Amino acid sequence: MSFIRNAALAASFSVIAIAAMASLARAHDYSVGGLAIGHPWTRATPPAARVAAGYLTIENKGSQPDRLVAAAFDGSGAVEIHEMAMDGGVMRMRELPKGIEIGPGRKVELKPGGLHLMFTNLKAGLRQGDSARGALVFERAGRIEVEFKVEPIGHGGGHDQRGHDHHGHGATPKVH
Repeated sequence: MSFIRNAALAASFSVIAIAAMASLARAHDYSVGGLAIGHPWTRATPPAARVAAGYLTIENKGSQPDRLVAAAFDGSGAVEIHEMAMDGGVMRMRELPKGIEIGPGRKVELKPGGLHLMFTNLKAGLRQGDSARGALVFERAGRIEVEFKVEPIGHGGGHDQRGHDHHGHGATPKVH
């Protein structure tokens, strides 16, 4: 009888632990209007670094297109929306002054080697394990405050230490 009680107790604790982990996984996701923002993050930098990049996913669950038009990051002088793409065998980076359109039912991933936020004029290096406040500004949905987690220097955007999967499978965004 005590074996059954112990097994039931262990099962109860397992359910509670799983629910707590699921809650933590969602704690770093944000939403505003029909937009869902997933895991904003950046990489740790050396103390003297003056630039860093920000990554996240944006899913438009609404019926109208929206556009990421600006962003902010505490500790930086400015934030630009950038695209990296191959051009004649050379990887080139360019600013997207009109931002990134997210069509209805579409998901856009800002990730290393592609679309990203460029944080310039950093006032201090970013340390692994820290987080920094920021904001995303959308044409329709307005401003949403977010927190960027500082991941290890070599973090590539796949699975992080908590097991989150950051490889999106959305459509290619329109850039203008």
